[in-house]
Amino acid sequence: MSAAYASGLPAVIRGEEAFLATRRAKRVQALLGGAILLVCLIAAAWVSEARPATLWAGLPRIGEYFARILPDLRWANLFANAETEGSIAFWMYRLPEWSWLILETANMAALATLMGSAAALLLAFPAARNIAPGGVAYHATRRLLEALRTVPEIVYALIFVWAFGIGPLAGILAIALHSAGANGKLFAEAIENADLRPWEAVRAAGGSWAQGCRYAILPQVLPNILSYVLLRFEVNIRSASVIGFVGAGGVGEELYKVISFNYYEEISAIVLLIILTVSCVDLVSERLRHAAIGRLEAAR
Repeated sequence: MSAAYASGLPAVIRGEEAFLATRRAKRVQALLGGAILLVCLIAAAWVSEARPATLWAGLPRIGEYFARILPDLRWANLFANAETEGSIAFWMYRLPEWSWLILETANMAALATLMGSAAALLLAFPAARNIAPGGVAYHATRRLLEALRTVPEIVYALIFVWAFGIGPLAGILAIALHSAGANGKLFAEAIENADLRPWEAVRAAGGSWAQGCRYAILPQVLPNILSYVLLRFEVNIRSASVIGFVGAGGVGEELYKVISFNYYEEISAIVLLIILTVSCVDLVSERLRHAAIGRLEAAR
């Protein structure tokens, strides 16, 4: 027993030494990688002029701006009418107009999400590597989706404002194009993770490529697609608020005006309404997403 133990001891020692050597090598690699990352971060900060002195000097100005946009609310007049300074009604004196603009923004986001997601769904099937009808179709569709999502919404909005004039149409088209590119990639990746046995069965039974997509793949990925669509709607609410800065309609256009004229209290009022709207949309879409996904999975 002791002889067997003694004969196995060198192997144990060699194994321990190999483990320690591997751990040391991993530590050296981690330190080297951290050093390279630190050098890259410093270089990026230097190129972008993100110097500590500049940041430190600008922080008080940020605080000063936030102090200016805060409303002058007074407890004694908090619930007075819109003609009394220091009241909530005085701060939100244009609430009906702003509410309509926020509704317009939500409408823009909803239409753009539906249009962009419909286009993304059509492009996602040829963009999925596992069921693409051919290499040319796969690469062409992938490059198209990349081009659509690479260009920012605000650039699309500038182009469409020049083409169609100021208004919500430019914003809807701009957000729809970007949504098509972003959702197309997500839909294609969901399709690539689908089980191909139903697909093979449909194709073996004589079904066409389109029938295979419809009856074998779509039912599997529909919960993920619905989740991505609702998530994109939340993102598009924010995008629709921003592209209004270039005249593409919605509450962003009004926000740009009050910022330009330094109407500080109106800035905070509109920003607060946008935050509340986005929060409500997030909560509602989360409930809808879980409910719809649960029903679809129960029906399968």
